[in-house]
Amino acid sequence: MASDDTSAHAPAGGFDRRVMQATGGHLYAESTDTIQVNIGLRCNLACAHCHLQAGPDRPEQMNWSTMRQVVGAARRVGCGLVDITGGAPELHPRLREFIAALRAEGLAVQLRTNLTALLLREGLPGFLRDQAVHLVASLPCYLEENVSAQRGEGVYSRSVTALRRLNELGYGRELPLHLVYNPAGPSLPPPQQELEADYRRELRRRFGIEFSGLLTIANMPVGRFRAHLRREGRETEYQQMLEDAFNPATLGGLMCRHQVSVGWDGRLYDCDFNLALDWPVDHGLRPHIGAFEPEEFARRRIVTGEHCFVCTAGHGSSCGGALA
Repeated sequence: MASDDTSAHAPAGGFDRRVMQATGGHLYAESTDTIQVNIGLRCNLACAHCHLQAGPDRPEQMNWSTMRQVVGAARRVGCGLVDITGGAPELHPRLREFIAALRAEGLAVQLRTNLTALLLREGLPGFLRDQAVHLVASLPCYLEENVSAQRGEGVYSRSVTALRRLNELGYGRELPLHLVYNPAGPSLPPPQQELEADYRRELRRRFGIEFSGLLTIANMPVGRFRAHLRREGRETEYQQMLEDAFNPATLGGLMCRHQVSVGWDGRLYDCDFNLALDWPVDHGLRPHIGAFEPEEFARRRIVTGEHCFVCTAGHGSSCGGALA
């Protein structure tokens, strides 16, 4: 599952020094509020910014035995949310069974979707509504030309179709539907609240679409986006911009401090970006869901690298949007 970037832990260097200066110590987890589960790398799209390099030809997917281990781990830790991602998780043949098993345990479930994949599985949106699954939907811009540049022609119109269907089912009104923005290139997202107002105004005016809120996420210099930066000769420039924008106020809310990420094969990571790099949890922990110990993971030391500057730059970036 390693990306083309590296499969060995690289020293965090400058990032660790900045954290030490700001806090006086290394970066440690504080809780396990969320278990994020990547159930496979297959996707119907091959987006230009994808740090996981997901796409139609990726065969990796989580087996049912590992899914059951995830359910057990989530029950034992008493986490507030199981966050299902991919790839396009909708393409996994046992997604509905997995969600039903989690909900049967009383666990809150969130699904990350590219919207278009929802249209490929008959009845899935209605099933998600009936299971009260929260949705986080990637829509990298409210302008069609920007979405097309990142995701391909026709994706924007299919995304609008999916959003309208979700609104009909009560998403964005009675049920949570958050949209996700990411920049088109090597820049930081604008202030989240201001951009949300733009999204809300434009989507409502053009299509009558409603949503619960907007999350802004910066592009990680890993996977396809890193390859893009290298082709343009801007990798060093982008990294320097991230380091210059380091914001200590983001450190308390970093997603790695409050969640564990599970790969499709059951390996454990501090976040989805470390998963993309194939950097599992370390510092004496056994990196597999079958060996998950809630107390150990709730206070583990985080595996860090220079890519971590993305999450601490400016207003911060996480799976839950801005941090400061």
